[in-house]
Amino acid sequence: MKFQQYGDNSGSLVVYFHGTPGAITECSLFDDYAKQHKLNIICFDRFAIDSAIRGRDYYQAIANTIKDKAKDKQFDFIGFSIGCHVAIEVSNLLGEQIDNLHLVSAAAPLDSGDYLPDMAGGAVFKLAMNYPFIFRALSYWQSLLAQISPKLLFAMLFASARGEDKKLSQQQDFKDYINPVLASVYTCQLNGYLRDVSQYVSPWTESLKLCPAKTHLWHGSDDNWSPLPMAEYLAENISSCSKVNTLGGASHYSCLFNAAEKISTQLGNKI
Repeated sequence: MKFQQYGDNSGSLVVYFHGTPGAITECSLFDDYAKQHKLNIICFDRFAIDSAIRGRDYYQAIANTIKDKAKDKQFDFIGFSIGCHVAIEVSNLLGEQIDNLHLVSAAAPLDSGDYLPDMAGGAVFKLAMNYPFIFRALSYWQSLLAQISPKLLFAMLFASARGEDKKLSQQQDFKDYINPVLASVYTCQLNGYLRDVSQYVSPWTESLKLCPAKTHLWHGSDDNWSPLPMAEYLAENISSCSKVNTLGGASHYSCLFNAAEKISTQLGNKI
């Protein structure tokens, strides 16, 4: 499986699970921090896995790829947004080989609470749950928009941005960072995105009880993509998680940007 590597190639292995939508270049913001703390952060191109491979087989394919890379060594996970769901499912298959699991702006199972009214993407997830054909049609329309008017797609996705995300969305550096990510998923890997969303909106609360790794939650107080109660639910239901590290004023992506250095420092200090 294709992957992108950041930080110190000879450092301690960390596997990053990008968001949905997302791409392997998403974790580039960890590069300098990873070099400072001797971390080798790898993001696998999971959207490129055959879209016919679904359910547990999908997670097993990712787990097998990680095992081939890590051999018998222990490693850590970082998940972002819906990527946290994938990270949890894969960690359940890898067991004690995973040491720490850092979940940033984590999206909790939709079957665990009434989150949709407070989620910026709530209407989209409701379509994916109840009208998958319409959700698929909407996604293909977004794919077309990404090709003919990427600025309009960006404006639509961040129209509801709150907290520090609102400021972030107005900065050219952030646009230069996120637009290639959006272009990658909506123009090249749409089927992988559709699979991740489909599996996320299906019930998976039982997976939380099996999570073996020491879990750390990082969440923005103003997150309206993955509202804070989602992180609080995860903290209460993952036995190896003690609390939520709440970042005041941060929302979704701004939480990732603010937490990147903190996570890298923690992982570096354990070496």
